Amino acid sequence: MALSLKTEQISFRFHRGFTMSTTIDACGLPCPGPVLLAKDAIEQPGNDQLTILLDNQASEENVSRFLQSQGFQVETGKRGEIFEVRATRSGEFVASSLTAPDKQEAGEQKIVVMITSEYLGAGDKLLGEKLMISFIKTLKEMGPDLWQLIFVNGGVKLTLASSPVLRELQEYERAGTIVLACGTCLEHFGLMPEKEVGSATNMLDIVSATQLADKVITIS
Repeated sequence: MALSLKTEQISFRFHRGFTMSTTIDACGLPCPGPVLLAKDAIEQPGNDQLTILLDNQASEENVSRFLQSQGFQVETGKRGEIFEVRATRSGEFVASSLTAPDKQEAGEQKIVVMITSEYLGAGDKLLGEKLMISFIKTLKEMGPDLWQLIFVNGGVKLTLASSPVLRELQEYERAGTIVLACGTCLEHFGLMPEKEVGSATNMLDIVSATQLADKVITIS
């Protein structure tokens, strides 16, 4: 995805030793724009220090996690309504959902389950809630094949503190399954502070996960 960058969005500053410091104003950009701007910036030679300005918590989490996965040490802060992510290249890489597992046992699959609603099926919502609870509890039968659980749209409500499947999702996460909740969706519903399990994610992570997976199952 190519982004058209305005000159006021990115500024460069050079320090002694030819270390380049970059400030990126990503406020107002929809997902995954801020992550893609950060990706473009760190691909520039000598660009080892970045400050990224953002206007929502979901973007702050997404950009921070991406930069950590690329070997940057990250600090975050907030000035008024603006979130700041300050990153310095350290060479220490943190595992990310953008990368497939290093090892895969013979016969083992990487399955992504994408859940787009808090209910399973159309029709009666009470029945739909019971079916979704049963479905998520039964996912354990996939064993190590269950690689990622991705929640989008109304499905992000299942990652909240009030979720009827919170305990099950926490158990999956402790067992090594990656649990992701769409950050844009959480912000849209005003639910970001209530997220209790998993990491906020962006469309780049989601598309990359579906590309790397052996199988993608979408539940709505």
